Amino acid sequence: MTPTPWVSPVKKKLREGHPVIAATVTVNSVDIAAHTASLGFDFLWIEMEHSPITLETLRNMVLATRGLPALPFARVPVNELWTAKRVLDMGVAGVMFPFTSTPELARQAAAACHYPPHGRRGSGASLAKFRWPEPDCYTDSADENVTVIIVIEEACAVERIDEIAATPGIDVMFIGTSDLSFSLGLRGDQKHPKLEAAIAKVVEAGKRHGKSLGRPAQTPGQVKQYKQQGFQLFQAPTDLGFLSAGAKNYLAAL
Repeated sequence: MTPTPWVSPVKKKLREGHPVIAATVTVNSVDIAAHTASLGFDFLWIEMEHSPITLETLRNMVLATRGLPALPFARVPVNELWTAKRVLDMGVAGVMFPFTSTPELARQAAAACHYPPHGRRGSGASLAKFRWPEPDCYTDSADENVTVIIVIEEACAVERIDEIAATPGIDVMFIGTSDLSFSLGLRGDQKHPKLEAAIAKVVEAGKRHGKSLGRPAQTPGQVKQYKQQGFQLFQAPTDLGFLSAGAKNYLAAL
């Protein structure tokens, strides 16, 4: 009897229209990653753009989360073929590409996560196979199941969002609302009508081209609000953010 092929639970949820919640890992700690992966989040947003997490630590986090519910994803520091190659070969199940502001960069992100003839990923995934649920058919399984997320966070990306959204091989367009606000000259203002108009333009393009949409969500209330706008994938607060919130609640009660 042929076993049922493994399907990424993140991609399955996205296809079925269910929300996906990511826990953001910024602390250079394998214990934090393993503990967070068991709490009920869909995947770990392992932050390599804005934190001191190294490739070696990422590898240890990937191994420490084997068999745990949350899949390890990594946000690479820059949208390049080689940055994606390094984290994919460590065994991550998804890659987030920052500042994907042109159709060319969107195509590069998709190519980096797929083997030829559909992409340009290099063959050297012996370490990745050790963590992957289907090591004997890793190449085909990874091509099908690695989640490709591009981050829209510049005004110039919004100007060309229809071309970006039309890119094959992209699963999610994630709006980096803070950087987008700065790019629009708003200095981080998250409520300005100019930012809301840019977000609406990205949402419309994503829906038109069948791309899932994501954004940060600091509270459960924001998750509910943004779901109504058409978002599915939500970046929860960081590990340090949850630590600070828990400490504040504890101390406030005293």
